[in-house]
Amino acid sequence: MNEMRIATLRRERGWTQERLAEASGVAVRTVQRLEGGNDASLETLSAIARALEVPVRELFAQEDPAELDPGVRGLDERTEAAAAAAATQQAARDRFVAGFWSFSTAVGVVFGIVTVLLLVLHVWSPLVFLLVGAYWAVRRPVGRFLLDTVLGARLDRRWPLSSATDVPVRVAR
Repeated sequence: MNEMRIATLRRERGWTQERLAEASGVAVRTVQRLEGGNDASLETLSAIARALEVPVRELFAQEDPAELDPGVRGLDERTEAAAAAAATQQAARDRFVAGFWSFSTAVGVVFGIVTVLLLVLHVWSPLVFLLVGAYWAVRRPVGRFLLDTVLGARLDRRWPLSSATDVPVRVAR
């Protein structure tokens, strides 16, 4: 393959081989082999580059990117495209979850307003306020249950590059 710069990049950060191995999730022996000039899989190179926070092409001493192995050249492009797709999908999923929580809040507000109106008109008993309180008491746990069990699998299928995150009920302004 091509001459590696992993040792140089590692030392610039003041890292030991053990620290790089831990940050990248590869074995210390793998880091030693790479620094010794042995070849590595694109997956391993990608993990090392992520840990060092550089594109894969910067792991090599070549000045001209055209001289790099075609697999290495394409890896950075594929990694960037995959990261952009994952970010787009994560944003869409987060918007859906935020909308879910906003809808549950709106339902509770409407339920409370209707309850007050029906109490003022003497249609319902004041005990109905217990239902309003019960709604607000179970809204979060039931909503979390629905997101985790029922909707989670559907969201995973719709946006496979996203992950379940806790979107705050209130959006900071």
